[in-house]
Amino acid sequence: METATERWWTVQRGPGPVLATAIHDGHELRPEVAAAMKLSDGDRLREEDPFTGKAIVDVPTHIIAHRSRFEFDLNRGADGAIYETREQSWGLEVWNGAPDKALVDRSLALHASYYRMLGSLLDDVVAEYDRFVLIDVHSYNHRRDGPDGAPTDPAKAPDVNIGTFSMPREHWAFLLDPLMEAMRGFDFNGRRLDVRENIAFQGKGEQTRFVHERYPERGCAIALEFKKFFMDEWSGEPDEAELAAMCRFIAFTADTCRDLLR
Repeated sequence: METATERWWTVQRGPGPVLATAIHDGHELRPEVAAAMKLSDGDRLREEDPFTGKAIVDVPTHIIAHRSRFEFDLNRGADGAIYETREQSWGLEVWNGAPDKALVDRSLALHASYYRMLGSLLDDVVAEYDRFVLIDVHSYNHRRDGPDGAPTDPAKAPDVNIGTFSMPREHWAFLLDPLMEAMRGFDFNGRRLDVRENIAFQGKGEQTRFVHERYPERGCAIALEFKKFFMDEWSGEPDEAELAAMCRFIAFTADTCRDLLR
């Protein structure tokens, strides 16, 4: 049942050829999904990307999703957007029983609505600019053995992972290579971040694929995964100083992209 407070995503439109998205920031569920879900709030939050929406608000054009990826995952195609097996959901048991087909269909209708909205927004951008950059902001866990367990080996877990799987890499090298160097030089609360490409993730998500397929050589979608050093991934508590630096880092990244596009 719909409620007056239910929301799907927030879109802010501003000037320029650079936009940012936080499509896994959301934690909200519509009532029928919440009633069917077995997964606890805490387990669900741990696999979402909290605070990524807050990190992108200084980019003039941005999209923040409010629906949980466990309702429908915007970074997977329609055939995998609803987690119906443990293999799709990090071994977690999501539902009390197999989700009702009508519920799934309503979730997939929202997934389709998002991509219609995104396509319309990007069509508007390309009508004004020859090229654009979409910064697709995510985060990832690095303490999967528990709050007191050893973190993932830093050799396999950069502070920032840049995913470029679906990108025509050679075409965008003029932008991506100097951008990564600029990211590495950013003063992040007195230190430099470890920024590497295709280490923890390769950027195989649906949104980057959508951009590169729909806008060949005009749209550059960069999947940017922050290691959750800016929060406690088990309690969900943020480190406010790190989060503030993350906001500055994203704004700097967007500004650098604009300069490089010129």
